[in-house]
Amino acid sequence: MLALNNVLAAIGVRRLGLVTPYIDDVQQRIVANYAALGITCDAERHLGIQENFAFCEVTADVLSGMIRAVAAQQPDAIAVICTNLQAAPLVAALEQEIGIPIYDTIATAVWESLRLAGMDPRMVTGWGRVFQVAA
Repeated sequence: MLALNNVLAAIGVRRLGLVTPYIDDVQQRIVANYAALGITCDAERHLGIQENFAFCEVTADVLSGMIRAVAAQQPDAIAVICTNLQAAPLVAALEQEIGIPIYDTIATAVWESLRLAGMDPRMVTGWGRVFQVAA
């Protein structure tokens, strides 16, 4: 989450779309945390799942549909939050389709790791726009 927050700050996101597998109270807490940072999260979808293994069973079609639904509300960016979702491989194609940056929490962790190691994240291709954000 810290890596995601660093990306959002780097590009100046003020209206963030959220896609998660979480239950209502967890989603509401995420929305409240972003509100405290000055980021509105009124475009969101979540699945109401609370069992960790079930997160990895969410299909690409379901994730893509959730992302497209959030994108229809035109946020500055979309965050897919959960390290057990298989969203990272979908990001580049969906970004091209919808024209909105999508930041998956796995990809943002890799981006931040490269940045902290003194590496240029822009050397990574095919994983979405996050890697075009300079270190």
